[in-house]
Amino acid sequence: MVAQRELSEAEVDRVFHALATSTRRDILRRTIEREQSVSTLASEYEMSFAAVQKHVAVLEAANLIVKRAEGRERLVRANPEMIARARALLARYEELWRSRIARLDELLAETPAPRADTTDTTDTTDVPRTEEGD
Repeated sequence: MVAQRELSEAEVDRVFHALATSTRRDILRRTIEREQSVSTLASEYEMSFAAVQKHVAVLEAANLIVKRAEGRERLVRANPEMIARARALLARYEELWRSRIARLDELLAETPAPRADTTDTTDTTDVPRTEEGD
């Protein structure tokens, strides 16, 4: 088993940026299923070839996909190593938040200790008032 190093802050930023758009998430999904040419991917979307190429470039910059040349075509496939690293990062975030929520649940479940009343509750409505100087 190969140990995965943690993602740098720059890598985390690139991964989250790349996954922030539904088109890029869909391209990633398609390339996980099988390697595809950029032109095949472009035919699946109602946008220009250049726009799809830009989405592919963002995914490639995040190292989520790998692009290779085969003749005149550029073939794209998902990078399972980076996907696994991104998944591990998200799992750490999930564990962090689950532990925080569990701790909050524990705090809310605790029976509150009796509170010492610090206000004076003496009823003074029936006490006659005297004038100053009496």
